Amino acid sequence: MTTDATLAAAIETRRTFAIISHPDAGKTTLTEKLLLYGGAIHLAGTVKARRQQRHATSDWMQMEQERGISVTSSVMQFAYEGYQVNLLDTPGHEDFSEDTYRVLIAADSAVMLLDNRKGVEERTRQLFAVCKRRRMPIFTVVNKCDRVGEDPLKLVSDVEADLGLDCHPVTWPIHSDGAFIGVYDRRRRLIYRFERGEDHGASRAEVSVASLDDPSIGSMLGAEAHERLVHDIALLDEAGHPFSHEAVLAGALSPVFFASALTNFGVEPFLREFVELAPPPTARESSMGLVDPADPGFSGFVFKIQANMDPKHRDRVAFVRVCSGRFQPGLQVTHMRTGKPMKLSSAQQFLARERSAIDEAWPGDVIGVMDRGTLRIGDTLAEQPGLEYSGIPRFAPEHFARIVAADPLKRKQLDAGLRQLTEEGAAQVFYTSGTDTLSPTPIVGAVGQLQFDVMLHRLEHEYGAPCRLERITARYPRWVVGPMDEIERIARDRGRMLLFDAKGHPLLLFEDAWGLRWVLERESSVTFHEVAP
Repeated sequence: MTTDATLAAAIETRRTFAIISHPDAGKTTLTEKLLLYGGAIHLAGTVKARRQQRHATSDWMQMEQERGISVTSSVMQFAYEGYQVNLLDTPGHEDFSEDTYRVLIAADSAVMLLDNRKGVEERTRQLFAVCKRRRMPIFTVVNKCDRVGEDPLKLVSDVEADLGLDCHPVTWPIHSDGAFIGVYDRRRRLIYRFERGEDHGASRAEVSVASLDDPSIGSMLGAEAHERLVHDIALLDEAGHPFSHEAVLAGALSPVFFASALTNFGVEPFLREFVELAPPPTARESSMGLVDPADPGFSGFVFKIQANMDPKHRDRVAFVRVCSGRFQPGLQVTHMRTGKPMKLSSAQQFLARERSAIDEAWPGDVIGVMDRGTLRIGDTLAEQPGLEYSGIPRFAPEHFARIVAADPLKRKQLDAGLRQLTEEGAAQVFYTSGTDTLSPTPIVGAVGQLQFDVMLHRLEHEYGAPCRLERITARYPRWVVGPMDEIERIARDRGRMLLFDAKGHPLLLFEDAWGLRWVLERESSVTFHEVAP
């Protein structure tokens, strides 16, 4: 039996976070190095690995390894210094922003990764806005400090001005003769002097630790680097924002760290500070008000579904973020969308594709539940009847195409693949009638063009249904709610197309922005929505 003290202790040691960044800021490399320092792996790979090297742990899809990009979110869990860390990796490419949004809803805090030469970029700005709306604590890591970049003081100032976010550097970079050699931890008042290894960052960096007041520090860093560090720290202490843990937890102050994920410099000082400063799981809004994680009744929601993680077994895993109570195998819950009881006979934890069975899970943890097609993204599972977490919205795609099977005899495989990809949230499928059996050619929608490539790749390699796309020029969609005869009347004009999503909800597709605006201004018999009803 779970005691209140056991549950409280488990909650206090959970840290569940996502990493957000612009593409190529080094997110997958940082993820790999956090796993290295967390002891989850013993040899780090890189996302753009040579053929004879390992691929990054988080990029487990064949397509990710071939292209050197992250196209699906993944879950990695490991222990570090008494904390249980749940790292929710997100696709860096903007074409997969919907997947990233779902992961952010499941996280308690975010790590914003910046390139030290570019600072805040457009993709970072968009994801920061999502975090800010949720008042999510944000930790900033300035990466690639092994390369020449912006002056650190200017970079911090630019972040504050660009995002309207107060910053407090917790670690500060130390350079000697133009080379990045270490960081100073202002909270611990310790200097970490790193040595570059010969294995290109595959193993932990050798480090020497000393106090700023240590008499030998001048020889350890070099006189010039020591003098510059003392000057910078004095300036930060005098003119910078003071540290406030309350402000960090409120999302008003971002702790800033400097590192080079490639060489491992500064990674562990960041991880050590992060687990101490990041929030444990907090209360979440539901149909029954705020649900405290310490509530003994189990509850959680599905934020991701992934099929064919093990292609040999054609499996389907629903990722559930635990919000309250304790999971144990055999737990009886209610599937709130259907109102039916459901037995969670077993669950798994993950290191990307690798998985292991678990005997228990606590608030903040992510568990994988084997699913036969019952669960959907946004579904709530709870012991208490009537408790439901707010759904995860589906956004309107920006690109549309008819999808045509290369072999008409493979239509059954195509339909199965499209149904699965839709349920995963990896694609949105539409039909020209409310019943898909009357639609000889399904229409697929994607937020970005790269989603189409992933879709075609997976349909061919996972479902044996090679296809081609016929692009549709219209790209301004709105879901429509109202009388069907009114919707059909509006759809009859030129430059418009009436589609139905997988749930039968009507969607109007417009050729151009002017046509969409014209209808929005004049039609009052129906309502238009950017997010699916």
